[in-house]
Amino acid sequence: MEFQGFSPETFDFLWGLRFNNNREWFEPHKQQYIQTLYEPMKALAAALYPAIRDEFPELECKVSRIYRDQRMHPPVPYKESLWICFRTSDRPWGEQPVLFFELTPDGYSFGFLLWFARPWQMEQLRRQLALEPGPFLKIVDELEKDGTLRLSGEEYKKAKPCPDPALTRFFTMKNLAVIVNRSIDERLYSPGLAREISVTFDALKPLLRYCRKTML
Repeated sequence: MEFQGFSPETFDFLWGLRFNNNREWFEPHKQQYIQTLYEPMKALAAALYPAIRDEFPELECKVSRIYRDQRMHPPVPYKESLWICFRTSDRPWGEQPVLFFELTPDGYSFGFLLWFARPWQMEQLRRQLALEPGPFLKIVDELEKDGTLRLSGEEYKKAKPCPDPALTRFFTMKNLAVIVNRSIDERLYSPGLAREISVTFDALKPLLRYCRKTML
């Protein structure tokens, strides 16, 4: 199945699920979920994956489940979003640099994440920056040059000691993110969405490569 875009029915399902997060509502709408959300998401993953696999053969393509793990989440049976994540299986997704796409009832987002970075991972990044800042700064400058993408992160309440004022911004971060956030728009309904995400992923690959080498 080639990716042809999502549809208004995709969001009919997501909004219905938001207000009816129970098995009594979901079961009669399961085919709507499969046909308008899950299958198009798998097709989008298949469209995006080859270019990522060619450069990062260790990464796998994961499409999330709609079903919540009842041992770990509040007592509602279903998630209100679905996402694609390009990652390895040897550690939790949040503790490794990943590329992702997510669809929610309100809109969509895609980009780069190291969301639940461990303290030792950020310490390794800071040490490498202190030792040799040039490669990382070059990657960030190239990424941010046209103003559409920006590396950000949650900030420590107390900034870490920084050897160079040019690095201060990065020494305050306790995780890393480059995210494009959008409300629902016509791009979601077009096969061109895959190409647009791919262009952003291409821009993010140097950052992904650097972080995988430095922080894992």
